[in-house]
Amino acid sequence: MDLTTSEEYASQSKLLQEFTKVPSIDSAWVLKNNNDGISTAMFSISQPDLLANRTRKYSMYCHIKGAGTNSRDFQWSPFPTEMTGVSVIVPSPSGSKLLIVRNGEKGCPTKLEIVDQSHVEKEIHVGQSMHGPLYTDEWFHGISWNQEETLIAYIAEAPPQPRPVFSDSGYRKGDSSDEDCNTWKGQGDWEEDWGERYSKKGRPSLFVLDIASGEVRAAEGIATSLSVGQVVWVPPSSSGSQTYLVFVGWLEHNGFHNTARKLGIKYCSNRPCALYAIASPFERPETENKPVCDGKSDSAASAHNLTASISSAFFPRFSQDGKILLFLSAKQAVNSGAHNATDSLHKINWLSDWKMDKQLDVTEVVPIVMCPEDGCFLGLYCSSILSNPWLSDGCTMILTSAWRSTEVILSINVLSGKVTRITPEDSHYSWSALAIDGDNVLAVSSSPIDPPHIRYGRQVTPEGQTRRWTWDEVDSPLRTARDRVKSLLSHHSVTILQIPVANPSDDLSDGGKLPFEAIFVSCKDSSHSPTVVVLHGGPHSVSVSSYVKSSAFLASLGFNLLIVNYRGTPGYGEEALQSLPGKVGSQDVRDCLTAIDHVINEKLIDASKVAVVGISHGGFLTTHLIGQAPDRFVAGAARNPVCNLALMIGTTDIPDWCYMVACGTEAKKYASESPSPDHLRLFYEKSPIAHVSKRPFLCFLEELIFEYPFLMAYSTQGPSEKGVARSKL
Repeated sequence: MDLTTSEEYASQSKLLQEFTKVPSIDSAWVLKNNNDGISTAMFSISQPDLLANRTRKYSMYCHIKGAGTNSRDFQWSPFPTEMTGVSVIVPSPSGSKLLIVRNGEKGCPTKLEIVDQSHVEKEIHVGQSMHGPLYTDEWFHGISWNQEETLIAYIAEAPPQPRPVFSDSGYRKGDSSDEDCNTWKGQGDWEEDWGERYSKKGRPSLFVLDIASGEVRAAEGIATSLSVGQVVWVPPSSSGSQTYLVFVGWLEHNGFHNTARKLGIKYCSNRPCALYAIASPFERPETENKPVCDGKSDSAASAHNLTASISSAFFPRFSQDGKILLFLSAKQAVNSGAHNATDSLHKINWLSDWKMDKQLDVTEVVPIVMCPEDGCFLGLYCSSILSNPWLSDGCTMILTSAWRSTEVILSINVLSGKVTRITPEDSHYSWSALAIDGDNVLAVSSSPIDPPHIRYGRQVTPEGQTRRWTWDEVDSPLRTARDRVKSLLSHHSVTILQIPVANPSDDLSDGGKLPFEAIFVSCKDSSHSPTVVVLHGGPHSVSVSSYVKSSAFLASLGFNLLIVNYRGTPGYGEEALQSLPGKVGSQDVRDCLTAIDHVINEKLIDASKVAVVGISHGGFLTTHLIGQAPDRFVAGAARNPVCNLALMIGTTDIPDWCYMVACGTEAKKYASESPSPDHLRLFYEKSPIAHVSKRPFLCFLEELIFEYPFLMAYSTQGPSEKGVARSKL
């Protein structure tokens, strides 16, 4: 490199560090306080450490004074406290205690620390013979204190079962060493995992800690064919004399035609699951506490399926009085085969004298929205639910959901089913609820050019007007880093563009003909600046108008950003989402080109300075675009792209995805572990590799894929061990 280029890279490196310094607010809790009018909020904050290739985790506290008044004072702790080596923290219901989990490295025990307001009250070391690390991801993660704060239920890796070991000389005795195996060894039956991000992890299993004694017990009656997660305690007033736990269970029989296979679950809400109830393991004598290893148990102890009438149930939450069990369902994704779809909300009226032999009725609270009307509710698209989502009336829950190209906060009356958007309708910001403070909501909002800041929502009734929500901006210590970055983007603007569908076909549903959207982040002189088209993956994921460090960094370098939410994106109704399966490589490509044409025709960008970048299905689209329309782009960057579905089908952990995107509604009928020649031909025709002759560098790419197919065809979702190889390539 010459001196000028070197200096430019050094300058950009310093600029990138400014963007990564901005902390992210991961979660928050509002703790109960004995002082009237005062509550305490605890925040979990993370910050990348680029040089160490890790993420720092901090906790911060804030006292909120003035509850019930229009004037609130937020008093922050002077400095954040770094949580070194901490995997997850969970405060108790009263806020008087804190669970700190330190997952041990391989072979080391897991540490569970119970901290009160002055010291570590208990430190329990749980050895590998009981269980491995606790799960902390969005699917299987689940940590729940009981109301008395004497027991903690959680999900951890089951201990490995003893297996026979074989070497090249045959069966290996227990007293022989690894050196005796020479060049080969095996250990009994192979155990399948849940795919990407879950390789080499033990089966998610349920355990309960008795804080007083420090004893940990495994839950009884759960078959080994069931992976569990998202556990919650049944409130004591709703369980009579028996103490129950409710959790989500995924059966391993979710392969093609219900075969015993664990297809990849990361980013996949279409895996069948149900809510189960089971008695606490501390309800029985210790001598009877034996994990079920053969998948069988006596009927009295077996987990009871609460939602057998519905194909999907997750994120269980009990109302504050314990009379209602609420949960989300991805039944539309399960039934259609799409890896993500519109959610529905359901409830079970819980009986105070419920016993394991009683079946409870499931009632729908918020149905799936197929084709929304203008200005109306678009459907539920939730990636999580707060651990305590309830306002003080006990029947209104707060949810965060995608709403076209934004994220909004909704209130739902679970008795009437009424859904209300409580964040500003005229805002292009995205909002996310963090915690509930009585009748108020602690939230975070951001935009592509404005880093996250904390908001406090409260209901007001101006004189002569109807009751409405108002959102106060909270001045916090996080503001310093945020304002420094915001100044770098002060000359940029954000617009959410409505893009009409170009020449919709007659066979499209009404929802499939509705306009889609693109988020346009523009420089001061956008018509002369280069433009980067940014494409999300999935294809059924969404790019919302929130702050993303990598995109903001690109904007600060002088690029316009055109972030396209093509049809198939959640947040626009189910018909629009289901219009894409079977039409990948054509409909989604046309939508992207239509969005580009729209900003060109509006003279917002320079047509000769357009690049495209995407991850996963966005990488699939990137390579399709530079293959089908090579003259429209001066550069393209594909991360973890799917370039050849015909090769991917035999190596991926989500082979059903290949059938779904290529065959659409017929996918479930045709799906097979052994695709026919006709289907392999169809997969190839819908792949970017079919357009290889239109772009010179793709010829090299085709040779590379056929020589090293795992590099490009292994997975469509996120980084993995093979994904790292792809990224470096």
